[in-house]
Amino acid sequence: MPIRRTRGVTPHPRGTDALRSPLLTLALAGALIGAAALLFLRFAHWAGAHPVTAVLLALLALPVLYVLFRAMPRARELRRAARAGMVPPAGEEAVPEPAPAPEVLPAPAGAHDGLTAVLPPPAPDFTALDPDGFEAAVAALCERDGCQEVEVVGGAGDLGADVLATAPDGRRVVVQCKQYGPEHKVGSQDLQRFGGTCWTVHGAQLAAVVTTSEFTAPALEYAEACGIRCVDGTALAAWAEGSGAAPWGPAMLDTA
Repeated sequence: MPIRRTRGVTPHPRGTDALRSPLLTLALAGALIGAAALLFLRFAHWAGAHPVTAVLLALLALPVLYVLFRAMPRARELRRAARAGMVPPAGEEAVPEPAPAPEVLPAPAGAHDGLTAVLPPPAPDFTALDPDGFEAAVAALCERDGCQEVEVVGGAGDLGADVLATAPDGRRVVVQCKQYGPEHKVGSQDLQRFGGTCWTVHGAQLAAVVTTSEFTAPALEYAEACGIRCVDGTALAAWAEGSGAAPWGPAMLDTA
């Protein structure tokens, strides 16, 4: 268990506080008794001069004193309950406690047949990651949605492959990651270089290019002709949030 260190807190001696409380209580009690005695003497002197009025005031004061006497034990019980954190005694409405916040469960593990599982919020900001972190995040999405044997292979001499995996249906998945800014779109030359290695060199049965940006129209045409899946920034965010399909999911199945 980690050691918790607290700084800037000066301990106060408990003995001084324990002694100060009884003395303060005795002082207040003495002041109240003295004030009550003085009021009683003044009232007795006044009652001797006005006996009828004094009797009437005494009769009116009896019910008030009775109510106060009955309320004192109840007040003490409520104070004790408040200090101890207890529920009020029977007959007193308890203040309902606020309902606890719902627990956020982690995404379920295992294959999902191409259907994505909802990640706990918030979804990662792919544009804020470094290139290695972006490739690792895409690999984590593949593993989350049922891929096996997920491997990050991006780097010098990767020949266009950044993530290798086996889809839930057994196909070999080869993914190239393009972390571009919004002004830098993935062009047809990027797709052509990837298309020249994904099938023959890496033996892909499903090839995909994942980017944080967009694809040019010629790049999309080339990808459609070669059967390469294109995942732009919007589709990537939907995939990560669980509202869109993975590249091998039913929403991106080939129509041919």
